[in-house]
Amino acid sequence: MQLLSVNLGRPTPSPHTDQVDGVTGIDKRPVDGPVRVAAPGPKGVGGSGLAGDAVCELRHHGGDDQAVYAFAREDLDDWERELGRTLGNGCFGENLTTAGLNVSGALIGERWRIGSQVVLEVTSGRVPCRTFQGHLGEQGWVKRFTRKGATGAYLRVIEPGEIRVGDPIEIVHLPDHGVTAALEFRATTTERELLPRLLAAGAALHPEALARARKYVAAQTG
Repeated sequence: MQLLSVNLGRPTPSPHTDQVDGVTGIDKRPVDGPVRVAAPGPKGVGGSGLAGDAVCELRHHGGDDQAVYAFAREDLDDWERELGRTLGNGCFGENLTTAGLNVSGALIGERWRIGSQVVLEVTSGRVPCRTFQGHLGEQGWVKRFTRKGATGAYLRVIEPGEIRVGDPIEIVHLPDHGVTAALEFRATTTERELLPRLLAAGAALHPEALARARKYVAAQTG
C-alpha cells in the first residue's frame, strides 16, 4: 500500500460553487515535495489538514473530522473506463491518491500510518456536491457517483507530521465493527434504514453522522 500522490488545491473561480467569493479549492494537483499534515481546527473555522491546500467553503468542508480526503487510484481507473476519459490524480478533489488500499471499504476508526510520522483515522465517506459535478463536467454526476458508492474516505489527523509521494501506507488499527466509509455514505444518503448500524462505530464516526444516527434511532424507538 502506497501513497501515489499528494494533491493540493488553490482558490479558483467557479460558477458551480455557493461560496460567497465564488471560488473553490476542488481542483487539486500533485506536488513533489514533503507536505505538512496537522489537525486544522473545528469545522467552520479550520480548513484542510494539509499545508498549502485551500478549502474555500468552510460551512460544508474541512475541519478536524474532514481534514484529509483520500481516494483510491483503482477507483479512478474504474471511472476512467466507465467515462472514457483520463482522470489524473487529484481530479476528484482528493488530497491523497492511494494504491493497494480499499479506501471506500475502510472501517470507520481505521487508522493508517503514512510514512514514518503521520497517522490518520477514517471518519466518513464523501457526499458529492454540485461543485464536484461542475468541476468534472459530467451530467448527472452526483447521482452517478452516489449510485456507485465508491466514495473514498475523509480522515482526521491523529499524529501530525510530513508526508510525500511514495510513502508506504500501513494499517495500524482495525476496529472490530463492520461500519465502512461506504456504509456510512449509504446510510446518510440513500438508505436511512442503515443508520442504526452506524452506532457501532461510536465516537470514531464523523460527529454529524453520529448525531444523525442517534436522532433516527430515537425517532424509531420514541
